[in-house]
Amino acid sequence: MIRSLLPFFSADMQQILATLPTRIASELQEIRIREERPLEVVWASGCGFVSDKGSLCADSGQAYRPTRRDCAELLEQLTQHSMYTFEEELKRGFITVAGGHRIGLAGRTVLEQGKVKYIKDVSSFNVRLAREWKNAAKPVLPYLLEPGGERVYRTLIVSPPQQGKTTLVRDLARLLGTGGADNGLRRSFKIGIVDERSEIAACVKGVPRFDVGCRTDVLDGCPKAEGMMMMIRSMSPEVLIADEIGRAEDALAIHEALHAGVGIIATVHGRDEAELRRRPILRELLEDGVFDRFVVLARPPGAGPETAVYDKQGKRLDDRLAWRGGLS
Repeated sequence: MIRSLLPFFSADMQQILATLPTRIASELQEIRIREERPLEVVWASGCGFVSDKGSLCADSGQAYRPTRRDCAELLEQLTQHSMYTFEEELKRGFITVAGGHRIGLAGRTVLEQGKVKYIKDVSSFNVRLAREWKNAAKPVLPYLLEPGGERVYRTLIVSPPQQGKTTLVRDLARLLGTGGADNGLRRSFKIGIVDERSEIAACVKGVPRFDVGCRTDVLDGCPKAEGMMMMIRSMSPEVLIADEIGRAEDALAIHEALHAGVGIIATVHGRDEAELRRRPILRELLEDGVFDRFVVLARPPGAGPETAVYDKQGKRLDDRLAWRGGLS
């Protein structure tokens, strides 16, 4: 996985990252690059600093410190040597590259009429590695199907960042869009994915690089609200999938989808229902009874990751599912 990202980095950083310990490289989730500050990596079970030899070090003083040149070369590669072309991504604070990997950016912002126009003097990068975990959603899927398996419950997947929402929703798209008795399905469904951040399907020139099912269509890089309406008008999906809802226009589009008889599977950042209800747009969706199922992903302190499935009355339906998905 890390090999595909190496060409974005400077020669010095390529050498360092290519020599990371095998176990760390296989579980790598984030590479944190901060100009003139210690190079950091995050993996499934921990985090640590990295020396100029590619070894882990607990002491930040022994870590490699990316130079201005390292950061400049990384940004040049990410923007394909054209900052202007990536102005929209620089305004949003992240760039998604082939494979679904998302690189978060921080630095000095340039404002226009009080709003962020773009980020310049980028000095911090968070390279988040996307992973495809097939069958990660199999334990959850039976709870999301209506009796008889002919329809999919309207579902909201809830979790804090980096607990696996995108991984789970990606595999749900694959299972539902493929169908088959092996997947516990009587039939397959027409799926429409609105992939605003290019993370679910990891499209390259419009073609998904992750397996999202053989009956799945993807609108890549399209704002969710507009994309959902475009999908309904043009592709007649049975189920719409969208990642990280939360804006007023998202809620309106979801209501329109429901009026059109289209199912919804969406994700949202949060820890529990109480936290969602503190956000006006999400509170409105909950009070309107839009969702029939809630899938909550969590990682309690000192425990492994856990998945819980609830109905709209708050009754837990599963038997303490063990979440085996990766991060995305």
